[in-house]
Amino acid sequence: MLRLARLVAALLALTTACASPPPRSPARVESQADPHALFAASPKHAALRAGTSGDYPPLSQWTGARPEGFAPALLEAFARSAKIDVTWTRFRWPELAGDLRAKKFDLAADGITVRPERSIAGRFSVPIARGGAVLLLRRPAWAARDADAKALDRADLRIAVNKGGHLERVTRSLFKTATIVAIPDNTKVRDALARGEVDALMTNTFEAPRWASGIDGVERLGPLTHDVTAFWMSSDRSDVADRLDAWLLEEEASGRLGALRTQWLGGGEAAATPVGAILAATVERLALMPFVAAAKKRTGAAIEDTAQEERVLAASVAAVEKAAAAQHVPPPPAAITRAFFTAQIEAAKEVQAKGADSEPSYALGEDLRPAIARISARMAALVVRIPHGTKSEDVLTAARADLGDSGIADATITRVATTLAAFGE
Repeated sequence: MLRLARLVAALLALTTACASPPPRSPARVESQADPHALFAASPKHAALRAGTSGDYPPLSQWTGARPEGFAPALLEAFARSAKIDVTWTRFRWPELAGDLRAKKFDLAADGITVRPERSIAGRFSVPIARGGAVLLLRRPAWAARDADAKALDRADLRIAVNKGGHLERVTRSLFKTATIVAIPDNTKVRDALARGEVDALMTNTFEAPRWASGIDGVERLGPLTHDVTAFWMSSDRSDVADRLDAWLLEEEASGRLGALRTQWLGGGEAAATPVGAILAATVERLALMPFVAAAKKRTGAAIEDTAQEERVLAASVAAVEKAAAAQHVPPPPAAITRAFFTAQIEAAKEVQAKGADSEPSYALGEDLRPAIARISARMAALVVRIPHGTKSEDVLTAARADLGDSGIADATITRVATTLAAFGE
């Protein structure tokens, strides 16, 4: 009987334990503050399809079973943190935009430069690196020693460039008369200069040191532009974009992103900071305004639309408040948010007023406003992350460097910077 009583007691204890499990310590996937929570918890987000060129070292290089380089390494680190699998596929630069539209991959991880037509076709992450176009030149006999890029622009200057990418557009915009040789395989661009088939090639700050090495008599002109590199993804993958942005900001703040940048790129300035990312988003937003001006001109719409502006301001206040709640921080006063986004609107109208007769035809409602809304949403998520004590003079210095080529006056840049710095006061 005693043994039977002990057995019954043990069974009762086991039943009680199964019915009332002890409380668990919070897991990462259960915390709403965790940027990867829903991503890791939802089965449909267990994998991410990524595309890369594999021909753009040190940003992307494919020599084995998986790609290497700064962009793939960074995305793989995110995937490990988020506990997801990444599958890789290759794209060719001329087909990049078409492949993204065809959903051959969810995200492009490479040396993807932020450009307005890409902002319309997809969605960018916060910046991962900053650089610029560089001309590697074996100066022809006819070229003066101190001749700059503009003075070199003549028909007998032959320039090789990767076909279909940002650098081809830059080359054709800077050199209207020179002979442009667009090569569809980026790995063969350097060979054209090394063999003497061209006088120069267009590359960027990341690629230039490697390409210049071993070619006698080559000099470097530039950077000729100020560009931002980011991940580029389908516009319907906000679930990925939001978590990736949050992770990149954390990695930059911790120094881990800087270490990876040093490992692969040899260094470079911080890119994924709240202020830097907002200024990059401002540049991206302003780059769309010539398209907006062209769309309004085609339909006879006025540049100023006070009703639309008020809708944008109201949506921005709501988005900032939502972002603050997600970060468990008090929202900034609505007046500060309205002042900042009003400065964005005024800067946008200033660019629109310059006109754009030759820009591609994009529909205002179908193409442009959704792209602008995506950028504005990224800004809203970023302003609540601006560190307390951010100095207005530092923001103004950064704004002048980033927005100087955006087509707005210095007074407008100052207004953008001042209203942005107010979030950190």
